[in-house]
Amino acid sequence: MPTGVHLRNVRGQLFEAAERVLLRDGPSALTSRAVTDEANCAKGVLHRHFADFDAFLAELVLDRVRTVDARTAALRDAAGTGDVADRLTEALQDLFGPLTVSVVALITFRDGLRARLREAGLAGIPLAAQATTGIAAYLAAERERGRVAGNADIDTLAPTLVGAAHLLFADRTSPPPPAAAVRRTVTAVIGGALREPGA
Repeated sequence: MPTGVHLRNVRGQLFEAAERVLLRDGPSALTSRAVTDEANCAKGVLHRHFADFDAFLAELVLDRVRTVDARTAALRDAAGTGDVADRLTEALQDLFGPLTVSVVALITFRDGLRARLREAGLAGIPLAAQATTGIAAYLAAERERGRVAGNADIDTLAPTLVGAAHLLFADRTSPPPPAAAVRRTVTAVIGGALREPGA
């Protein structure tokens, strides 16, 4: 006898179910059974739409990558407006929300998932890598506008910002750091590269 309920937009509902399990129970609890139970559907539903569980997880990560790319594109488009340190602080808080932190942990937790992501062309640590690329593009845009020093080493500043922010947010069992702590980190990393308007 069939179990569960009929799903519309099966992929989207399975992704949402996986995200809820990740946020509530952490990467070690994320199994195909946990996902289908959370989505209230038969276990076979997942395997009808994905070759295996790692293929499902790879598509989940790729979906998150698209979200990060969209957010960093919006950051780049905001270049020349607002305060550079404030923009970066807000971007890092947004990028390293609880779901991203949990997905990054999941990627490091599962060898099979990392292999699938490499096959999809994602090198390094996906999400962190896209965040680094996006922040580098933003800093380059600010450099073109004279708000970041012309000799600023953006290829070092961007990964330093992302790595430092990830350390601040990495403990998913604790509350996220306050904005003031994130901003202190941002200014410690890029303070020497910032230029006052008209300077």
